[in-house]
Amino acid sequence: MNRAVCPGSFDPVTHGHLDIIGRAAGLFDELIVAVGVNPSKSRLFGPEERIALLERAVADLPNLRVAGFTGLVTDFCVEQDAQAIVKGLRAASDFDYEMPMAQMNSALTGVETVFLPTSTRQSFVSSSLVKEVAAFGGDVSAFVPDFVLEALTSRLPRRE
Repeated sequence: MNRAVCPGSFDPVTHGHLDIIGRAAGLFDELIVAVGVNPSKSRLFGPEERIALLERAVADLPNLRVAGFTGLVTDFCVEQDAQAIVKGLRAASDFDYEMPMAQMNSALTGVETVFLPTSTRQSFVSSSLVKEVAAFGGDVSAFVPDFVLEALTSRLPRRE
């Protein structure tokens, strides 16, 4: 069985994430969406909330599961017997950032990285940008599932 891990913070999960996740699920027998849990980083949603939102968003994909992880993603891959890490790329700057990590990950454990380009209609979407626009009252409904939008708008203080 070929198994891959698609890691991220998913704070919150966007349609851009779901595009990459859905396409990756079609390439592997099993895909594990790995939610990074780093207690030193400040997130809008806690780990359990991010996992729950993701589980709801990917409920229609039978060969997928969502799990939290701490530490190195390569250690998580080894624990899960995953052969690959899947990363989405929006722009050349993402590639420049991700490539040294992919090479380090391969050198450490032999786990390969598969890069998937995001669809053009999602290429500018990021969780950070979605949170910022939503905090100023902007309409981000086109970029996140409805239930994520509800959680997001109820959590964010509105700025002027």
